[in-house]
Amino acid sequence: MARTKEFNEDQVLDKAVDLFWHKGYNGISAQEIVDGLGLSRSSLYDTYGDKRTLFIRSLKRYRVRETGGMITLLDEAADVKKVIRNIFQASVRDCLGAKLGMGCFIVNSGIELAPHDDEIADIIKEGRLAMEDGFCRALQRGQENGQVSDRQPASAYAAFLVNSLWGLKTYGKSQPDKKVVDETIRITLSVLEP
Repeated sequence: MARTKEFNEDQVLDKAVDLFWHKGYNGISAQEIVDGLGLSRSSLYDTYGDKRTLFIRSLKRYRVRETGGMITLLDEAADVKKVIRNIFQASVRDCLGAKLGMGCFIVNSGIELAPHDDEIADIIKEGRLAMEDGFCRALQRGQENGQVSDRQPASAYAAFLVNSLWGLKTYGKSQPDKKVVDETIRITLSVLEP
């Protein structure tokens, strides 16, 4: 008779996201994962497989949670520029606040692993494209109602915004200066002015 799992898989994945986000894939040992998740080694491997599989599931969970939440905000935005500004300001709060030095789990993983791991590179690319699509849909609505400049296609603005956001997340790993972050956001958003 199979034993019932005595843990919530989603909660464990959320803990795994935090562990990998803090230490990276190569910076954390299997024992640190077992200790950090509070599971036996057998429960961990029976449920999630090996370290790499757990990492990939964690990366996908983060992408759904973080990217999905942002896309929902963009899709529901009546005031497109305001929502985009709020997304960037939330990024600043993360960079300068509780997540100081952490950057973005997706961006960090892209830098650490994507050049050498095609599967992870594909996950990163899917996340980026989903973000760009979300921004693009919102920007198209903003262009249609005159909130956003139409000097460039919405898709070009969307790629620019994702690149800027990911750049800020990367900068956030290295003792960011609030003034630099604020100016970067101001200049980035000024591109959208009609």
